[in-house]
Amino acid sequence: MSALTLQSAVAQAPAPAKVAATPPMGWNSWDSYGLTITEDQFRANVKVLSSDLKKFGWTYAVIDEGWFFFNPEDRPRPDTLVYAIDTNGRYVPVPARFPSAGVAAPKQPTQQLTSAPGTASSAGTKSLLYTTEDTSFKALADYVHSLGLKFGIHIVRGIPRVSVQKNLPIANSAFHAADAADTTDACPWDPTNWGVQNNPAGQAWYDSLLTQYAAWGVDLIKVDCIADHPYKIDEIRMIRRAIDKAGRPMVLSLSPGPTSLDHAAEVAAEAQMWRISEDFWDVWNNASGRAFPQSLFGQFAKVAAWAPFTKPGNWPDADMLPIGELRPIPGDGQPRTTRLTPTEQQTLLTLWSMARSPLILGANLTLLDDPTLKLLTNPDVIRIDQTATRSGQVMHDGDIIVWTADLPPDSPDGSIALALFNAGDSQVVVNSSFVVYGLDDATYRVKDAWTGKNLGKLKSVSGLTLEPHAATLWLLKK
Repeated sequence: MSALTLQSAVAQAPAPAKVAATPPMGWNSWDSYGLTITEDQFRANVKVLSSDLKKFGWTYAVIDEGWFFFNPEDRPRPDTLVYAIDTNGRYVPVPARFPSAGVAAPKQPTQQLTSAPGTASSAGTKSLLYTTEDTSFKALADYVHSLGLKFGIHIVRGIPRVSVQKNLPIANSAFHAADAADTTDACPWDPTNWGVQNNPAGQAWYDSLLTQYAAWGVDLIKVDCIADHPYKIDEIRMIRRAIDKAGRPMVLSLSPGPTSLDHAAEVAAEAQMWRISEDFWDVWNNASGRAFPQSLFGQFAKVAAWAPFTKPGNWPDADMLPIGELRPIPGDGQPRTTRLTPTEQQTLLTLWSMARSPLILGANLTLLDDPTLKLLTNPDVIRIDQTATRSGQVMHDGDIIVWTADLPPDSPDGSIALALFNAGDSQVVVNSSFVVYGLDDATYRVKDAWTGKNLGKLKSVSGLTLEPHAATLWLLKK
């Protein structure tokens, strides 16, 4: 068994978890479609997820932000956005974009001319455009489930501003939207919602949402503007209570990052996933020096710091995998093939798997090429992510970073995974005894997880050449 340092990992006895017993794996629309995903595009990706990836463990299909916008392309001009809501003020899918959601209401988007009595809307505030729809994701979730997959959606915490402006009733309660809203609390980067007060009306609001999502068949709910800038533990707890009341098992995923390590115990008590960094995109290093976007190089320190908090039901989330084709309208930047080199992509999958991060693809699955598909379906790499019982960084010496992970004793090719990374810009040669990495002074049978090649019986890493930004992943068995 590997001997991980106290700074990098702690022993984890297997614990039962009703939801997310292993790191969730699947696909999310954001990296390739941004706000603009349609039902046809979603179904096309889901078909590939089912036919080519499901058998390797990729099972979640998640519609990210903006599914309730009639005109998502106008997001830079918030005062022109048109929202679809139901009679209880909850966002619903736009029927023009998601035809299976239901028939569009027979009217044009309407503009409220005056604020409803008793709302927090200020006089002179520009009213919001909306349509009232009776639509649902139930049919689309049923389709996903029929393929043996799971369905997820993204929301931003809080209550729609248009619902507060109209002071709509909150379903299954005596409250109205203005009773729940905190109009002093706006997400810094999102124009759609107000925050929710920690009061009975606020709880009733989240209860109404999660009851609705449970009826739709949602399996994963990604909640944004809640894990950091700002961190909203009261709303996290209200959402957790609402999920429990709704009675349908759902993965609760919190965004954005970086979630503070100081909040580790709180988020672990409420959620299954939480983002540990700013949005991660396809860059090795962030030349700008800014926190956004998170780079692959910068992620090494993040995942090492969070390794001690990883266990069944709790998966610190290093964010989506921006590989393959990021098009037609990625959530950041221009349509493109990933900027990560093949070497860097292999390093990305190695690091995420050793860290036991959720594996959520961002690629346009309809454009997967053979090298990307091969990268995503390596059974040994996936096995590490899904079955490791303990993992962590055991060395950071100059440009060389080393991780080990303990695997179940019955793992076919080894009970220890050993990953060596070259985080530098120059080639390095590694010569080290396994003992240096906290392993027993023993001879191991070694298999290269990426190539599948058996390397024979070894007691050390000898003459291993690592190219810049490269990773080697070995499976060791006594």
